[in-house]
Amino acid sequence: MAHLLGGENLSVSFATRTVLDGVTLGLEDGDRIGMVGRNGDGKSTLMRLLALRSTPDSGRVTKRGDVNVGYLDQSDVLDGDLTVGTAIVGDRADHEWAANPKIREVMGGLVGDVDWHANVHSLSGGQKRRVALAKLLIEDHDVIMLDEPTNHLDVEGVAWLARHLKTRWRANQGAFLVVTHDRWFLDEVCNYTWEVHDAMVDMFDGGYAAYVLARAERDRMAAVVENKRQQLVKKELAWLRRGAPARTSKPKFRIEAANELISDVPEPRDSVALNKMATARLGKDVLDLENVSLDFEGGESGQKLFDNITLRLAPGERLGLVGVNGAGKSTLLKLLNGEIQPTSGKLKRGKTVVTAVLTQDVKELDDVSDLRVIEVIEREKRSFSVGGKEFTAGQLVEQLGFTKEKQWTPVADLSGGERRRLQLLRLLVGEPNVLMLDEPTNDLDTDTLAAVEDVLDGWPGTLVVVSHDRYLLERVTDHQMALLGDGKLRGLPGGVDQYLELREAALATGTVGGTSGAPTTAGPGASSSAPSGASEAEKREARKDLNRIDRQLGKLAQQEEKLHTQMAAKSESGDFDALGELNAKLQELLEEKEGLELEWLEAAEVLGE
Repeated sequence: MAHLLGGENLSVSFATRTVLDGVTLGLEDGDRIGMVGRNGDGKSTLMRLLALRSTPDSGRVTKRGDVNVGYLDQSDVLDGDLTVGTAIVGDRADHEWAANPKIREVMGGLVGDVDWHANVHSLSGGQKRRVALAKLLIEDHDVIMLDEPTNHLDVEGVAWLARHLKTRWRANQGAFLVVTHDRWFLDEVCNYTWEVHDAMVDMFDGGYAAYVLARAERDRMAAVVENKRQQLVKKELAWLRRGAPARTSKPKFRIEAANELISDVPEPRDSVALNKMATARLGKDVLDLENVSLDFEGGESGQKLFDNITLRLAPGERLGLVGVNGAGKSTLLKLLNGEIQPTSGKLKRGKTVVTAVLTQDVKELDDVSDLRVIEVIEREKRSFSVGGKEFTAGQLVEQLGFTKEKQWTPVADLSGGERRRLQLLRLLVGEPNVLMLDEPTNDLDTDTLAAVEDVLDGWPGTLVVVSHDRYLLERVTDHQMALLGDGKLRGLPGGVDQYLELREAALATGTVGGTSGAPTTAGPGASSSAPSGASEAEKREARKDLNRIDRQLGKLAQQEEKLHTQMAAKSESGDFDALGELNAKLQELLEEKEGLELEWLEAAEVLGE
C-alpha cells in the first residue's frame, strides 16, 4: 500500500502538560482509522497536526506531494452569512454539480431536507453539521479527517455516513481518520484503532470490539492498570461477546480468546434481581400515557406532534427511544415527566414514582456553578448504594472519571462532558426510581461511556433513554421504540436495524415525517419551509423519474469512460477514421446526458418547490 502522510517524533506541550511525546505514525492507502482516548488526551491535537492545521513543538508532518487532505473541524467554521447552497458548492451552477452522481448522492444523504436558500446562521446545530459534512464530502480527497462527525446527527444520519465512508473508495484506495465516541460507528467503518493516552499512541487492528479485546489482553499481561479499570474493560468485553450476535461474527474478534477472558465475568445486568428491586420501590404502576395527542406548538389546528399514542412503563423497564429530528423525542420525555400537558388523553403516574431527567443542555448546574464537584454530590448525601454496594461520595464521583484532584474543580470550570457526568451523578444520588436521559452520550469519551453504563447496569429503576448512539441503546436498554415523525409510536422488536428499515420504506413511498439527515430523493433545492404545490401523485412520479435518471446517468458515465479509452487507443495508432466515428458517438452520448441532467433538475424542482 502507498504511503499517504505521516508524523515523525511529534511532540506538543501546553504549559506544564505534555500532550504528545515523540509520536511517530502514518496513513496508507486503505487505512480506515478510528481514534479513541479520554477527553483532553490529545486526539484532536494529533488530527490537526496530521491535517497540517497546526505545527508541533518538535517533529514534523510529511505528505506525498499529490495527496489532497479534507478536514472536518469539531467546531462550526462555516460563514453564517452564506446561503446553504453557496456554503456547499460555492459559485458552481446547478448543472455542474448535478451532473455528478456522487455529489447528488451526498446532497440527498445529508441536506435533502435543508432549505437551499436559507442563511447558515439560521440553521440548527445538526443542520450546520450536515452542511459542513456535505461541503467536505462532495470534493475529491485522498485522505479525509473527521473530528466528531456524528455530533448532532441522528441514528439515520450516522448510518448514512457509515455507508458513504465504506463505499467512497475501493478497499485499497484512500484513507480516513475519525475521532468519535460513537462505538457502533467505529466498529462499522474502521479497520484500525489508535488509542491516544499518556502522551503516546497505541495502534490496534480492527474496530472498537477488537480494540477492547486487545486492550484487555494488554492490560492483563502488563499488569500495570489498576483493578477498577480492568474490570470495566472486561465487563465491556462481556457485553460485546454476549450482546448483539452480529458483533461476534467480526473476523478479528477472536471468540475463544474472548470466552477465556470473560469466563469469570457476570452478565452486565441481573435483570431478574433488578426487576424485583424496582417492583419493590415502584409498585405495579409507574408512568402510563393513554390515548395521548399533542398539537404542534404554534401550529394550525389539527397539526399533531403525537396522535393518540399509548405508552405504559413497567417497573424496571429499560426503554430506548429513536426517531427523526423534530419527531418529539425530548417532548415525550417532558410529557412523561409532567412538564407539559397533552392536548387530549391523560398521564397516569404511580403514587411512589420519583422521576429525574438528564436534559441535553444541563442548565440545572448553573445554580451550583460556584461549588466544587465533590461539594455538589455531598450536598445530596455522603454515602450511597449502587448495585448492592456501598460508596462514599468521593468513590462514586471517582467511578465516573473525576480524579481526587478533579473533585475539587469548581463546577463553572468543567467541560461539557464533565458537566454531563456530574449532573447524571447528581440525579442518581437523589435516588429517583424513574430515570430519563436525553442524549446522554454528548461530549463523553469511550472510557467514560463504559463507566456510565457500568453505573446504569446496577441501577434498579425504570430507565428511558433518548439517543442517537445505537451502541448505548443496545447496551443499557432491553427494547427500543421509534418516533417516525407521523405522530405514532412504534415498537421495534428488531431494534435500531428495524428502525432504519422503516425509514427507508417511508422514504421510498414518500411518507416521510419530521426532519432527518437521511437520504432523500428530493434534491438540495428543496425548501423545508415552503410546502410543495405538486400533488402526491406528481411527487411519486418525480421520485420514480429521479431513480430512473440516476441509473441511466450511471450507465452513460461508464459508456463515456469506455469511449475515451477507445479514442485514446485509436489516436496512438493513427486510425483517424475510427477516431472520427468514436467522436461522433461521444457527441451523441453527451447530448443524451445533458438532456437527462435537465430532466433530473425538473424532477427535483417538482419535489422541492
